[in-house]
Amino acid sequence: MDLRRLSSFLAVVEEGHFGRAASRLFLSPAAVTQHVQQLERELGTRLLDRGNGPVRPTAAGQRLASHARTLLAAANAAVEDVTEAAERASAASSRAARGLRVGVMGHGSAEVTPAAVNAFRRARPEIPLKLVQLNFTEHCSALREDRVDVAFVRPAIRSEGIEVDVLTTEQRIVAVPAASPLADAAATGVRLADVIDLPYLRLPRHTPRPFTDYLYFDEGERRAPDCALTPQDVLTSVAAGRGAGSGLKSFARYYPWPGTVYVPVLDAPYAHSVLATRAGDPNPEVRIFRALTVALARELGTITGR
Repeated sequence: MDLRRLSSFLAVVEEGHFGRAASRLFLSPAAVTQHVQQLERELGTRLLDRGNGPVRPTAAGQRLASHARTLLAAANAAVEDVTEAAERASAASSRAARGLRVGVMGHGSAEVTPAAVNAFRRARPEIPLKLVQLNFTEHCSALREDRVDVAFVRPAIRSEGIEVDVLTTEQRIVAVPAASPLADAAATGVRLADVIDLPYLRLPRHTPRPFTDYLYFDEGERRAPDCALTPQDVLTSVAAGRGAGSGLKSFARYYPWPGTVYVPVLDAPYAHSVLATRAGDPNPEVRIFRALTVALARELGTITGR
Protein backbone atom coordinates (compact mmCIF):
# COMPACT_ATOMS: atom_id res chain seq x y z
CA MET A 1 0.00 0.00 0.00
CA ASP A 2 1.48 3.33 -1.14
CA LEU A 3 2.14 5.60 1.84
CA ARG A 4 1.72 8.70 -0.35
CA ARG A 5 -1.86 7.64 -1.15
CA LEU A 6 -2.58 6.99 2.51
CA SER A 7 -1.13 10.41 3.41
CA SER A 8 -3.37 12.14 0.83
CA PHE A 9 -6.44 10.21 1.98
CA LEU A 10 -5.83 10.99 5.66
CA ALA A 11 -5.25 14.67 4.91
CA VAL A 12 -8.63 14.87 3.12
CA VAL A 13 -10.35 13.14 6.07
CA GLU A 14 -8.76 15.54 8.56
CA GLU A 15 -9.29 18.69 6.47
CA GLY A 16 -12.72 17.72 5.10
CA HIS A 17 -11.72 19.27 1.81
CA PHE A 18 -9.58 18.19 -1.17
CA GLY A 19 -8.20 21.67 -1.80
CA ARG A 20 -7.09 22.24 1.81
CA ALA A 21 -5.58 18.75 1.93
CA ALA A 22 -3.63 19.48 -1.26
CA SER A 23 -2.36 22.78 0.17
CA ARG A 24 -1.27 21.06 3.39
CA LEU A 25 0.67 18.42 1.44
CA PHE A 26 2.06 20.89 -1.14
CA LEU A 27 0.36 18.90 -3.91
CA SER A 28 -2.16 19.80 -6.54
CA PRO A 29 -5.86 19.00 -5.87
CA ALA A 30 -5.78 16.72 -8.90
CA ALA A 31 -2.90 14.69 -7.44
CA VAL A 32 -4.72 14.27 -4.11
CA THR A 33 -7.92 13.25 -5.90
CA GLN A 34 -5.96 10.73 -7.96
CA HIS A 35 -4.37 9.23 -4.87
CA VAL A 36 -7.76 8.72 -3.19
CA GLN A 37 -9.27 7.23 -6.34
CA GLN A 38 -6.35 4.80 -6.65
CA LEU A 39 -6.89 3.70 -3.05
CA GLU A 40 -10.60 3.17 -3.66
CA ARG A 41 -9.86 1.03 -6.74
CA GLU A 42 -7.21 -0.91 -4.86
CA LEU A 43 -9.55 -1.65 -1.92
CA GLY A 44 -12.66 -2.06 -4.07
CA THR A 45 -14.84 0.29 -2.01
CA ARG A 46 -15.74 3.96 -1.69
CA LEU A 47 -13.79 5.66 1.09
CA LEU A 48 -15.16 9.22 1.01
CA ASP A 49 -18.60 10.79 0.65
CA ARG A 50 -18.22 13.71 -1.72
CA GLY A 51 -21.38 15.73 -1.10
CA ASN A 52 -22.02 19.46 -1.23
CA GLY A 53 -20.70 19.94 2.31
CA PRO A 54 -17.47 18.80 3.92
CA VAL A 55 -15.95 15.60 2.57
CA ARG A 56 -16.60 12.80 5.07
CA PRO A 57 -15.23 9.27 5.33
CA THR A 58 -17.52 6.30 4.75
CA ALA A 59 -17.60 3.49 7.29
CA ALA A 60 -14.78 1.81 5.39
CA GLY A 61 -12.98 5.15 5.18
CA GLN A 62 -13.20 5.63 8.94
CA ARG A 63 -11.55 2.25 9.51
CA LEU A 64 -8.86 2.98 6.94
CA ALA A 65 -8.19 6.39 8.51
CA SER A 66 -7.47 4.70 11.85
CA HIS A 67 -5.04 2.27 10.22
CA ALA A 68 -3.50 5.05 8.11
CA ARG A 69 -2.62 7.06 11.20
CA THR A 70 -0.87 4.04 12.72
CA LEU A 71 0.95 3.14 9.50
CA LEU A 72 2.12 6.70 8.82
CA ALA A 73 3.23 7.17 12.42
CA ALA A 74 5.21 3.92 12.21
CA ALA A 75 6.77 5.01 8.92
CA ASN A 76 7.77 8.37 10.40
CA ALA A 77 9.20 6.66 13.48
CA ALA A 78 11.21 4.33 11.24
CA VAL A 79 12.63 7.26 9.28
CA GLU A 80 13.56 9.13 12.48
CA ASP A 81 15.15 6.02 13.98
CA VAL A 82 17.24 5.28 10.90
CA THR A 83 18.21 8.95 10.57
CA GLU A 84 19.30 9.06 14.22
CA ALA A 85 21.36 5.90 13.75
CA ALA A 86 22.99 7.38 10.66
CA GLU A 87 23.76 10.63 12.47
CA ARG A 88 25.29 8.73 15.39
CA ALA A 89 27.39 6.65 13.00
CA SER A 90 28.48 9.81 11.22
CA ALA A 91 29.37 11.49 14.52
CA ALA A 92 31.31 8.42 15.66
CA SER A 93 33.13 8.30 12.34
CA SER A 94 33.94 11.99 12.64
CA ARG A 95 35.28 11.54 16.19
CA ALA A 96 37.36 8.57 15.10
CA ALA A 97 38.78 10.51 12.16
CA ARG A 98 39.60 13.47 14.42
CA GLY A 99 41.08 11.18 17.04
CA LEU A 100 41.76 12.15 20.64
CA ARG A 101 43.50 15.47 21.30
CA VAL A 102 45.47 15.45 24.54
CA GLY A 103 46.53 18.81 25.93
CA VAL A 104 49.67 18.85 28.09
CA MET A 105 50.82 21.83 30.15
CA GLY A 106 54.56 21.61 30.66
CA HIS A 107 55.42 18.09 31.80
CA GLY A 108 51.78 17.32 32.56
CA SER A 109 51.31 14.97 35.48
CA ALA A 110 54.87 13.63 35.59
CA GLU A 111 55.13 9.88 34.83
CA VAL A 112 51.33 9.54 34.65
CA THR A 113 51.13 11.47 31.38
CA PRO A 114 53.32 9.27 29.15
CA ALA A 115 51.95 6.14 30.84
CA ALA A 116 48.37 7.20 30.06
CA VAL A 117 49.20 8.14 26.47
CA ASN A 118 50.92 4.81 25.83
CA ALA A 119 48.14 2.83 27.55
CA PHE A 120 45.50 4.50 25.38
CA ARG A 121 47.49 3.85 22.22
CA ARG A 122 47.69 0.16 23.12
CA ALA A 123 44.00 -0.04 24.06
CA ARG A 124 42.72 1.96 21.06
CA PRO A 125 45.31 1.59 18.28
CA GLU A 126 42.75 2.56 15.63
CA ILE A 127 42.15 6.00 17.21
CA PRO A 128 44.68 8.69 16.24
CA LEU A 129 46.09 10.47 19.28
CA LYS A 130 47.47 14.00 19.02
CA LEU A 131 49.48 15.77 21.73
CA VAL A 132 48.83 19.52 22.04
CA GLN A 133 51.22 21.64 24.10
CA LEU A 134 49.38 24.06 26.38
CA ASN A 135 50.76 27.24 27.92
CA PHE A 136 50.10 28.65 31.39
CA THR A 137 46.93 30.49 30.29
CA GLU A 138 45.08 27.48 28.84
CA HIS A 139 43.71 25.60 31.86
CA CYS A 140 40.14 25.63 30.57
CA SER A 141 40.17 27.65 27.35
CA ALA A 142 41.58 24.83 25.21
CA LEU A 143 38.74 22.57 26.38
CA ARG A 144 36.03 25.23 26.09
CA GLU A 145 37.18 26.18 22.59
CA ASP A 146 37.26 22.50 21.55
CA ARG A 147 40.97 22.53 20.77
CA VAL A 148 41.64 19.52 23.02
CA ASP A 149 39.51 16.71 24.45
CA VAL A 150 41.44 16.14 27.67
CA ALA A 151 44.11 18.26 29.36
CA PHE A 152 46.90 17.57 31.86
CA VAL A 153 47.13 20.85 33.79
CA ARG A 154 48.02 22.23 37.19
CA PRO A 155 47.02 23.21 39.77
CA ALA A 156 43.57 21.74 40.54
CA ILE A 157 40.86 24.02 39.16
CA ARG A 158 37.17 24.56 39.74
CA SER A 159 35.28 25.90 36.77
CA GLU A 160 31.72 25.46 35.51
CA GLY A 161 31.47 22.84 32.80
CA ILE A 162 34.90 21.35 33.61
CA GLU A 163 35.57 18.13 35.52
CA VAL A 164 38.95 17.27 37.02
CA ASP A 165 40.61 14.13 38.32
CA VAL A 166 43.51 14.71 40.71
CA LEU A 167 46.49 12.69 39.47
CA THR A 168 49.46 13.81 41.59
CA THR A 169 49.88 15.59 44.91
CA GLU A 170 53.37 17.00 45.24
CA GLN A 171 55.69 19.16 47.28
CA ARG A 172 56.36 22.66 45.96
CA ILE A 173 59.76 23.85 44.76
CA VAL A 174 61.26 27.11 43.55
CA ALA A 175 63.65 27.52 40.64
CA VAL A 176 66.40 30.03 41.35
CA PRO A 177 69.63 31.02 39.57
CA ALA A 178 72.65 28.94 40.48
CA ALA A 179 74.26 32.12 41.83
CA SER A 180 71.37 32.79 44.24
CA PRO A 181 72.07 32.47 47.99
CA LEU A 182 69.06 30.13 48.13
CA ALA A 183 70.77 27.64 45.82
CA ASP A 184 72.79 26.32 48.78
CA ALA A 185 69.54 25.04 50.31
CA ALA A 186 68.78 22.67 47.41
CA ALA A 187 69.37 19.65 49.65
CA THR A 188 67.87 20.98 52.88
CA GLY A 189 64.99 23.12 51.68
CA VAL A 190 63.67 26.54 52.67
CA ARG A 191 60.59 28.00 54.31
CA LEU A 192 57.83 29.83 52.48
CA ALA A 193 58.83 33.05 54.20
CA ASP A 194 62.25 32.75 52.55
CA VAL A 195 60.83 32.66 49.02
CA ILE A 196 57.54 34.55 49.10
CA ASP A 197 59.15 37.79 47.94
CA LEU A 198 61.29 36.36 45.15
CA PRO A 199 60.93 38.17 41.80
CA TYR A 200 58.79 35.54 40.08
CA LEU A 201 58.30 35.71 36.33
CA ARG A 202 55.28 37.73 35.22
CA LEU A 203 52.26 36.08 33.56
CA PRO A 204 49.91 37.46 30.88
CA ARG A 205 46.90 39.32 32.27
CA HIS A 206 44.46 36.71 30.95
CA THR A 207 46.13 33.90 32.91
CA PRO A 208 43.50 32.14 35.08
CA ARG A 209 43.61 33.15 38.72
CA PRO A 210 44.25 29.60 40.02
CA PHE A 211 47.54 29.48 38.14
CA THR A 212 48.74 32.92 39.24
CA ASP A 213 47.93 32.05 42.87
CA TYR A 214 49.80 28.78 42.42
CA LEU A 215 52.90 30.32 40.86
CA TYR A 216 53.11 33.17 43.38
CA PHE A 217 52.14 31.09 46.45
CA ASP A 218 48.91 33.11 46.77
CA GLU A 219 50.50 36.24 48.13
CA GLY A 220 53.87 37.01 46.57
CA GLU A 221 53.92 40.46 45.01
CA ARG A 222 57.34 41.03 43.44
CA ARG A 223 57.59 40.46 39.70
CA ALA A 224 60.54 39.94 37.39
CA PRO A 225 60.85 41.95 34.16
CA ASP A 226 60.29 38.92 31.90
CA CYS A 227 56.92 37.37 31.02
CA ALA A 228 56.49 33.58 30.88
CA LEU A 229 54.04 31.34 29.05
CA THR A 230 55.91 28.02 29.24
CA PRO A 231 58.39 26.24 31.51
CA GLN A 232 61.10 26.98 28.96
CA ASP A 233 60.38 30.69 29.28
CA VAL A 234 60.72 30.44 33.05
CA LEU A 235 63.96 28.49 33.01
CA THR A 236 65.60 30.65 30.36
CA SER A 237 64.99 33.74 32.47
CA VAL A 238 65.94 32.04 35.75
CA ALA A 239 69.23 30.77 34.33
CA ALA A 240 69.98 34.30 33.12
CA GLY A 241 69.46 35.63 36.65
CA ARG A 242 66.35 37.60 35.66
CA GLY A 243 63.85 36.09 38.09
CA ALA A 244 62.54 32.96 39.80
CA GLY A 245 59.88 30.38 39.17
CA SER A 246 57.92 27.85 41.17
CA GLY A 247 56.47 24.44 40.43
CA LEU A 248 55.81 20.91 41.58
CA LYS A 249 58.63 18.67 42.79
CA SER A 250 58.43 16.49 39.65
CA PHE A 251 59.30 19.58 37.59
CA ALA A 252 62.93 19.17 38.63
CA ARG A 253 63.07 15.63 37.19
CA TYR A 254 61.76 16.75 33.83
CA TYR A 255 63.60 20.06 33.43
CA PRO A 256 67.26 19.82 34.46
CA TRP A 257 68.54 23.20 33.28
CA PRO A 258 72.12 24.56 33.38
CA GLY A 259 72.38 27.59 35.62
CA THR A 260 69.18 26.73 37.49
CA VAL A 261 68.78 25.12 40.92
CA TYR A 262 65.58 23.68 42.41
CA VAL A 263 64.92 24.23 46.10
CA PRO A 264 62.13 22.46 48.07
CA VAL A 265 59.73 24.71 49.98
CA LEU A 266 59.17 22.72 53.15
CA ASP A 267 56.08 24.39 54.58
CA ALA A 268 54.21 25.34 51.40
CA PRO A 269 50.90 23.51 50.89
CA TYR A 270 51.22 20.57 48.53
CA ALA A 271 49.65 21.14 45.10
CA HIS A 272 47.97 18.91 42.52
CA SER A 273 48.21 18.17 38.86
CA VAL A 274 44.94 17.07 37.27
CA LEU A 275 43.31 15.68 34.16
CA ALA A 276 40.63 18.16 33.04
CA THR A 277 37.75 17.24 30.74
CA ARG A 278 34.49 18.80 29.60
CA ALA A 279 31.70 17.85 32.01
CA GLY A 280 29.49 15.12 30.59
CA ASP A 281 31.51 14.75 27.39
CA PRO A 282 29.76 11.93 25.45
CA ASN A 283 32.90 10.99 23.50
CA PRO A 284 33.64 7.36 24.49
CA GLU A 285 37.35 7.87 23.80
CA VAL A 286 37.44 10.59 26.47
CA ARG A 287 35.86 8.23 28.99
CA ILE A 288 38.35 5.48 28.12
CA PHE A 289 41.34 7.82 28.38
CA ARG A 290 40.08 9.24 31.65
CA ALA A 291 39.56 5.78 33.21
CA LEU A 292 43.01 4.60 32.11
CA THR A 293 44.66 7.76 33.43
CA VAL A 294 42.99 7.63 36.85
CA ALA A 295 43.90 3.95 37.25
CA LEU A 296 47.52 4.59 36.29
CA ALA A 297 47.73 7.56 38.67
CA ARG A 298 46.82 5.24 41.54
CA GLU A 299 49.47 2.72 40.48
CA LEU A 300 52.18 5.35 40.03
CA GLY A 301 51.36 7.39 43.12
CA THR A 302 54.52 6.51 45.03
CA ILE A 303 56.65 7.37 42.00
CA THR A 304 55.08 10.70 41.11
CA GLY A 305 55.03 11.88 44.71
CA ARG A 306 58.68 11.27 45.42
